[in-house]
Amino acid sequence: MGDRFPGGVISKTPPVVVAPVDGEGGSASGLWSLTEQLELERAGNWPKAILPRELYAWGTNLSGALGLGDNAGRSSPVQVGALTNWAQVSAGSGHTACVTTAGTLFTWGYGSTGRLGHGDIINKSSPVQVGALTNWAQVSAVGGFTACVTTAGTLFTWGDGSLGRLGHGDIISRSSPVQVGTLTNWAQVSAGGGFATCVTTAGTLFAWGYNGRGQLGDGTIVYKSSPVQIGALSNWAQPAGNEHSACIKTDGSLFVWGPNNSGQLGDGTAVNKSSPVQVGALTNWAQISTGNGHNACVKTDGTLFTWGDGGQGRLGDGTVVNKSSPVQIGALTNWARAAAGSGTISCVKTDGTLFTWGFGAGGRTGHGDTLDKSSPVQVGALTNWFQAAGGADHTAAITKG
Repeated sequence: MGDRFPGGVISKTPPVVVAPVDGEGGSASGLWSLTEQLELERAGNWPKAILPRELYAWGTNLSGALGLGDNAGRSSPVQVGALTNWAQVSAGSGHTACVTTAGTLFTWGYGSTGRLGHGDIINKSSPVQVGALTNWAQVSAVGGFTACVTTAGTLFTWGDGSLGRLGHGDIISRSSPVQVGTLTNWAQVSAGGGFATCVTTAGTLFAWGYNGRGQLGDGTIVYKSSPVQIGALSNWAQPAGNEHSACIKTDGSLFVWGPNNSGQLGDGTAVNKSSPVQVGALTNWAQISTGNGHNACVKTDGTLFTWGDGGQGRLGDGTVVNKSSPVQIGALTNWARAAAGSGTISCVKTDGTLFTWGFGAGGRTGHGDTLDKSSPVQVGALTNWFQAAGGADHTAAITKG
């Protein structure tokens, strides 16, 4: 659920156009943001041909969250429709949202609170386009609401408005996208459990919504219904949030805040923090994803670390024990993009293979069974996985080529 962006740390200025390290038009972890990639693709400057990108989903499917036209669960990946231009997917609580390389946005699944953005509260079991805009860039779906940044730098939210989570200065729900304020420099958004965080192109960090355990990071536990800047720093890069918040800075350092009952803040304690606290002293963190009390983070050297709630084996370290500090998963150095769901973690490697582990009920790990896994297990035999996203009860992933 914390995986809102496959590219890792964003840059604050337009990137120099060079071949991505994973080739074939892919977005390299820690080097490219999806917003930058899409802008370059549309301008015709993205290197190499953009290969077809298919979307797959698996897990529970009570509200049509898998997008397969029915409500039947799947324990192995199944392709969603026939489109081959999916760019970035986000899995929420009973719903899914996905941006295409054409800049269109599709949502499906549980329609309650208007979280799908179709102007109603009706469940949809197949992808349905949201409006007619073609400049959607990065989407984040979690809980009862959805947030999306456009290539123009505007930010839109919709769904459950309680607790001020939509950022519109009230607690009113919306069933269609509504712009948040008038700023046009939003870069990357992460929807959490009742709150949201967003980084601007200037590197500033804003948060709003539920703040009962310090999730917003403004030093208080007071709810905010409009975006509030967190501190005065301008080097924030990649936000992530679920029940707690995290953000990587442009210097590669990692900060976390909010509830800490399972050690999910990674500071060696179980004490809540209402302001950002650095995780250790390392400055080579590249991409982070936050789940339900746990985290997965890839470093620039390709190593993978997890910490927090170890229930159902979701940390992947072979145990079911909570960890209050980051623990490396094995010795491999080819991990690329991690995605933490409510009780699972999925991670794509640089060789295009996909591994998942954790809570197996409903088939949400994609291994053809419902068993918990406490160590990474490869999903099928494909070697062209691009990006995965973990939801409350399901997983979605995009292949490339």
